[in-house]
Amino acid sequence: MFTKMLLLLLAFCTLSAGFASEKLIIAHRGASGYLPEHTLESYTAAYFMNADYIEQDVVMTRDNQLVLLHDIFLDRVTDAAFKFPNRFRIEADGSKRWRVIDFTLAEIKKLNVTTGFRTTDAPTKQHDRSQTTAIWPERFPIWKSGFRVATLAEAIELIQGLNKATGRNVGIYPEVKNPSQFLIEGKDISLAVLKELKKYGYHKKSDKIFIQCFNPIETRRIAEELLPKLGMELNVIQLIAKTSWNESYSIIDGKLIPYDFGWMLEKGGMKKIAEYADGIGPWKSFLLDTKQSARTGLTLLPMISEAKKLGLKVHPYTFRADEGRILTPAKDFEDMVSMFFYDIGVDAVFTDFPDRAHKVRR
Repeated sequence: MFTKMLLLLLAFCTLSAGFASEKLIIAHRGASGYLPEHTLESYTAAYFMNADYIEQDVVMTRDNQLVLLHDIFLDRVTDAAFKFPNRFRIEADGSKRWRVIDFTLAEIKKLNVTTGFRTTDAPTKQHDRSQTTAIWPERFPIWKSGFRVATLAEAIELIQGLNKATGRNVGIYPEVKNPSQFLIEGKDISLAVLKELKKYGYHKKSDKIFIQCFNPIETRRIAEELLPKLGMELNVIQLIAKTSWNESYSIIDGKLIPYDFGWMLEKGGMKKIAEYADGIGPWKSFLLDTKQSARTGLTLLPMISEAKKLGLKVHPYTFRADEGRILTPAKDFEDMVSMFFYDIGVDAVFTDFPDRAHKVRR
């Protein structure tokens, strides 16, 4: 009897471990809940917080170098406005912004990186940072310690080096950011990213990598044109946003026009995405009716069932523990992650707090 019970227990543990391992934790901009986003320090922390994949948002400099920043701008997380006060562009909304594409890598490497702050508060005097306000006031304090903008190559070498040293196999999850913003200025950022990935040994679907993009025109181009051209096969993820966020643009008659994501939220949208992508990265609110008061009998929105029927992976974003970021009917961060993993059935979560998500999965 004891032997039989032991065998049953071992079988249950094996199944549980296998089920848990299928649920992936993607460190969103690294361990960005604890350290400034997209820094090597943030990636290192995420690595040792048991992330399965670490995300890199990739943009391009004036001299065609690939650096890691969430925005095409420098002024939300660096002191570019202080060190280069006259190097801004006037944007369509009349604001002054410091664009990555207007700076060389050498210039960008001189900048200090900090936790994100509100750009409308940023004075342009070189050393006057007293009026800047942190977007996440409960996180790592702004303008403390010394952080630098990382390149894609530096991030890959860090993660691959840690894999060698630890025996683990943590993957990378690069996003081609706003490709139209670079294409309109003559820079093919998608092709450059893929060439860099191939250089570091990422070229087949079994490699620990997903490549993602919000722009469906460019995501399809990556999947159907650029990857075959380079002799590569990678897992491609179509990100999905609200149109009002202006996460993506089309180039029409030489002008940038905000892309309309509406068709992705309609019936049949997932079928179109499945023609070229291996999965979707939706805003988590696209999957669930959040007007519910209890986790029992959750009402799911059609996107997830349609995606699952088509064999698409579902990797929603962004799971944060900060005040006001817990999606009802979950009662706290851990409950929210558990709800999406085990009640809604997503395959992975993007999170700023990979350690806390790992505890849920474990």
